[in-house]
Amino acid sequence: MVDVIIYSLILALVTQWLLPMILNTKNMDWMLSNRDESVDISVMCSRAKRASVNFQESYPAFLAISIISMVQGVDIVSLATYWLVLRALFMVAYTAGITYLRTLLWMGSLVCLIMMAMALM
Repeated sequence: MVDVIIYSLILALVTQWLLPMILNTKNMDWMLSNRDESVDISVMCSRAKRASVNFQESYPAFLAISIISMVQGVDIVSLATYWLVLRALFMVAYTAGITYLRTLLWMGSLVCLIMMAMALM
């Protein structure tokens, strides 16, 4: 389970920092500045930022459930792995603008979270 948590932290780093930065390289001077003025960002960068916010909404629940499962000795590694894969694919689909697939991936990750929580009961 520790491995899945570490991989999820890597996904958080990619989701919240690396991908938006890569998609916004045209504004490198702005990123290195105090960011006092606003800049235009690409559509893909905007999507990546929205996907990041969405990730931040479910990530605390994932971490809490994962840690509680380790303390209680409940094996939810497979569900946590499915959640991680679905969230990574969600990020790609959201950034690429694949609307219906994005929604299905999000619903799948939500189902995984619910099943993870139910396994603790």
